[in-house]
Amino acid sequence: MRASRFFISTLKDAPSDAEIVSHQLMMRAGMIKRLGSGIYTYMPTGLRVIRKVEAIIREEMNKAGAIELLMPLVQPAELWQETGRWEKMGPELMRVKDRHGREFAIQPTSEEVITDVVRGEIKSYRQLPLNFYHIQTKFRDERRPRFGLMRGREFTMKDAYSFDRDLAGMQASYKIMYDAYTAIFTRFGLKFRAVAADNGAIGGTGSHEFHVIASTGEDAIVYCPTSDYAANMEAAEALPLAAERAAPKQDMAKVATPNTTKCETVAELLKIDLKQTVKSIALTVERELEGKVTKENWLLLLRGDHELNEIKVGKVPGLSNHRFATEDEIREAYGTVPGYLGPVGTQQPVRVVADRTVANMTDFVCGANEEGYHLTGANWGRDALEPEVADLRNVVEGDASPDGKGVLAIERGIEVGHVFQLGTAYSEAMKATFLDENGKPAPLQMGCYGIGVTRILGAAIEQNFDDKGIIWPTSIAPFELVLCPMGYDRSEMVKEETDKLYASLQEAGVDVIIDDRGLRPGAMFADWELIGVPHRVVIGERGLKEGNLEYQGRRDTEATAVPASGMVDFIKGKLAQ
Repeated sequence: MRASRFFISTLKDAPSDAEIVSHQLMMRAGMIKRLGSGIYTYMPTGLRVIRKVEAIIREEMNKAGAIELLMPLVQPAELWQETGRWEKMGPELMRVKDRHGREFAIQPTSEEVITDVVRGEIKSYRQLPLNFYHIQTKFRDERRPRFGLMRGREFTMKDAYSFDRDLAGMQASYKIMYDAYTAIFTRFGLKFRAVAADNGAIGGTGSHEFHVIASTGEDAIVYCPTSDYAANMEAAEALPLAAERAAPKQDMAKVATPNTTKCETVAELLKIDLKQTVKSIALTVERELEGKVTKENWLLLLRGDHELNEIKVGKVPGLSNHRFATEDEIREAYGTVPGYLGPVGTQQPVRVVADRTVANMTDFVCGANEEGYHLTGANWGRDALEPEVADLRNVVEGDASPDGKGVLAIERGIEVGHVFQLGTAYSEAMKATFLDENGKPAPLQMGCYGIGVTRILGAAIEQNFDDKGIIWPTSIAPFELVLCPMGYDRSEMVKEETDKLYASLQEAGVDVIIDDRGLRPGAMFADWELIGVPHRVVIGERGLKEGNLEYQGRRDTEATAVPASGMVDFIKGKLAQ
């Protein structure tokens, strides 16, 4: 490839709407162009990276026994209605109508379509297991598209779907895909971590997320440095900070706390540790029974310095459809205003659920259910009925690891892949069955496996950049190597050596580009450092007279003189590292 016949369009400054490093650098490097909110054109350099990402994914998926097909971008509403996701997906699902008024979805994922394909094709257990995948455009109507390719509306995803005869088969297929994903992200050359996760809207019984580690990541990843435990913040188990409840040492007392509705201000006023306070969160659950809507009052309790984990709350029996109570509902149920709620002597029936840590606290401070007052020295059993107990909070750094093998640490990550054990959630809803060994129908056991192809670009940059620009891992760089001749259009010696080296590198299978645009060295180097090509060779008359060329890796601070006759082998060695 010659730069004069390629399209390179770099910018000195990033557009004002580019908020994070990857978005800024991709725009400046001319890899993407914004068409609309969350919608981008992939320019030639960006597309080359995407194609390399796809090639690695295809190789590893094929090696793992998955079979590629291609499912449509537009999907009939009827399939989504069969699983109930037509309503459940909400406004993120882009809905359209054709000229006949029939409704369709622009796919964000393809569980329904692949299940429809398989239920029409698979009749017997002898046809299993199967794993289909495709790499296809997806669309999710994000409320706030931002961060370039990190949270766009239109994107490319690889999604795969396995089908097995029983649970053991599904788990075996899941392990194969988990291992394939590990191989894929290793080949990308990225630092990543696989963590246990919540299934979310996909449904199913278990899952793992794959995160690229980056300080700018939106997600908190919890792990134990001395064991294999790892989970995202939503799924990380929080153990009680005290193994058992101590005996009370204080009598309960009501104290005046005017204008102190936060645990932090209560602790400051009473000159106590924030860890001795308990905060109350009021929830409402509405249920319809015989045409009448009834409301249940729930009070969740956390230690004052802890944060509520709403995913965990939704898993508490009875709270799957909860919402936060309104101020009027709080006044009616507790006889007071928010900020003064507590588990002692509530006016109406309230289901009290304490976080595991709160359930083992003694002599704690909580709201008195009276405006302007809190209770000190409150204790379970003596002053308040024993609560229901659940894991409700986010873990914090230093918490005990759930596997008992150390303490937890937290780092930031960018989710780029997710593998799910779906079980029969979709096959039962869509009546996708097969005949087992006894000739009886049984639902297919499913797994699904996604990788955000275009999101990989943003994640890789967030992990690999400096003040000059992008630093691509060699395996997914738009070009592995750039040749930068000094005076290609003026020096016959430089031109001859450059063309000779270029031909030899191509013959050796190196993905190389010559910058033959005639730019000054500073401008030429700045472009390729911004674009992020990981290896560079400079060809100049001065070096050639000594029989040398200059090599510099993208992370190197200085160039290295290499004999011209040995440069091809030198580059091959660098690429093999």
